[in-house]
Amino acid sequence: MNSMTVRTPWHLWVVGGLSLLWNGFGGYLYLMTQMEGEEFLRSMGSTQAAIDWQASMPAWMNALWAIGVWGGVLGAVLLLMRMKWAMYAFLASLAAMVISLVASLTVFNGMDVYTTAELVQTAVLTFIAIGFLLYSRMMVRKGVLR
Repeated sequence: MNSMTVRTPWHLWVVGGLSLLWNGFGGYLYLMTQMEGEEFLRSMGSTQAAIDWQASMPAWMNALWAIGVWGGVLGAVLLLMRMKWAMYAFLASLAAMVISLVASLTVFNGMDVYTTAELVQTAVLTFIAIGFLLYSRMMVRKGVLR
């Protein structure tokens, strides 16, 4: 058993706080889309074609979206709590995101609906999710997250 205490690096609080803000905003967007539906999507600049396309998604795609969003929020909270489970929450979030992205682009013909800006935004979201996963993995390996 290691009797040394690993100090919490200052950047954990910065990354954890930013992660909570980032993923919390994703949670806000998810809730508003679920509660307000078309009205909210229109206010965000979505076209009717995009709204109809999203409404046609099966429940399992909505479930993947929920896992992606709330897994990220949970990962951020667990990171701030210095728990190694943060890494697994970020992994589940990223996996759900990638599966839903691949399905939306292939099975559900998302390329007909997504704009170039939305594709770039999706790539950025994916890279940020990878970053949170890699950061939490590094903190587990250093013994900061237990």
